[in-house]
Amino acid sequence: MLLEIRWLGHASWMLKSAGKTIYIDPYEGEYPEKGDIVICSHSHQDHCKEDKVKQVIGPGTTFVAPFDCAKVGIKPTSLKPGDKIKIGNVEVEAVEAYNAVRMRSPGVPFHPKGFGVGYLLRIEGKTVYHTGDTEAVPEIKMLKGIDVMLIATGGTYTMDNDEAAELTLAIKPKVALPMHIWDTDPNVFKKKVEAGGATTVVILKPGEIYKP
Repeated sequence: MLLEIRWLGHASWMLKSAGKTIYIDPYEGEYPEKGDIVICSHSHQDHCKEDKVKQVIGPGTTFVAPFDCAKVGIKPTSLKPGDKIKIGNVEVEAVEAYNAVRMRSPGVPFHPKGFGVGYLLRIEGKTVYHTGDTEAVPEIKMLKGIDVMLIATGGTYTMDNDEAAELTLAIKPKVALPMHIWDTDPNVFKKKVEAGGATTVVILKPGEIYKP
């Protein structure tokens, strides 16, 4: 089965491949079926919405999320950066995701180091990278071999278009799909990336599917 990547809105995605349905950061969009794997990058409501998570978790679901996502009433399997888990034919690896510059108050980042993670998903010979809520921190600039990068571009709490473009040009994924856009224009990100490298940027509307 070929990989299908559906943007549900915000940072929420549904991936279908290897006979599995995978949800990432349930919050926006429609959730028509249970997930085989449900993944949350961190515990903020717009990435780990209690009713959405409960809706998609069934008896056979593997729930992968930071430990404080247990707030939804379901205990997750938690991965620290560098940790991996194999679920059938799908490998999930956690990577760093945090703020170094953007602060809630002086000295208090919106996403402190250790609070959340991003994820590499290896499925059917493809590697999909969901950045989570992060800036272009040094640990993720070294990532390579990415087929599809689901990248936050909206600013305020994450990278903005310019910073996200610089990170994309450093990582060199084959394709980048912007998310966590808020009211910004993803075409700014697209133009900068495609002018500076070989990565193709695909801008989806909520509900649309990309097939790598």
